[in-house]
Amino acid sequence: MTLRHTDLTIRPITGPGELPLFNTLPYVLNDEIAADLAAGRRHPHWLWVALRGDRVVARAGWWSRPGDPEPMHMDVFDIDGDPEDGVALLSAALPSFGVIPSGYNRFLPPDWRDDPEVRKATTDRMAAAERTGATLFVERLRLEWRPGTSVPAPTGRLRFRPVRDPDELIDLMTLVLDGTLDAYSREDLTRMTARQAATEQYHDELERYTSPHDWWRVATLPDGEPAGFVIPAHNGYNPIIAYLGVVPAHRGKGYIDEVLAAGTALLAAEDVPRIRAATDVGNAPMAAAFARAGYVTYQRQIDMVWR
Repeated sequence: MTLRHTDLTIRPITGPGELPLFNTLPYVLNDEIAADLAAGRRHPHWLWVALRGDRVVARAGWWSRPGDPEPMHMDVFDIDGDPEDGVALLSAALPSFGVIPSGYNRFLPPDWRDDPEVRKATTDRMAAAERTGATLFVERLRLEWRPGTSVPAPTGRLRFRPVRDPDELIDLMTLVLDGTLDAYSREDLTRMTARQAATEQYHDELERYTSPHDWWRVATLPDGEPAGFVIPAHNGYNPIIAYLGVVPAHRGKGYIDEVLAAGTALLAAEDVPRIRAATDVGNAPMAAAFARAGYVTYQRQIDMVWR
């Protein structure tokens, strides 16, 4: 499909051979796109360019998990000049999908608002997405633990054991949704019960990690009562802390630090080059726990959604 808007040509790339064209505009994900194509996380018809002559003036790329028939979200969107070119590109590309992808994610420097050039480019992209119906959903902190950073030693207040079965983990996930500050979880709870949300997250995300599920840990009191859990994993790009929480009955006792330390220590013992995690800017208690554990904010992330 090729669409022309006066002097603008808008089309998906024809195949991997056009990746250099798509990657004309710089972005932190450029080096991953070829591997994503090979792994089935992207497809050429999900990578669109807007051309003025031979020059790429805007581009957009979508991502999903291998095997998914439709993309999950847009994670590449760049405009080189006129924001109207970005609007035209999205207006042409989005209807090509059977289902409108739900979101747009953008990785940014931690201080992106303090750099006038980065701030303008970001707000231009957001404004272009808004013109096609997207709205700002949440801003997130992208966090990283680096080798050499100390991991707090166990205090003995909690014990850690593998998750026994999916039902046990779903039960604990259901409990920790009570009072959650996570924007996506709060949105889920407007549409479904906590049990339904936990079950959906387990099947749509956690069980699909190909890293060992015996890394997953339940935190218990010395008498065996569960107090929380942590899900160390590998998402195909990096080792991550995929999920962690403390059940409401045991919050306010500092257990989150020990739960996070256990997950971090497990991955660190695998001699990983880094451990990554993320939390909402508005989730101050979780952000503070990661900071205490030595995680640094290496990026921020803007998430927008089409509804």
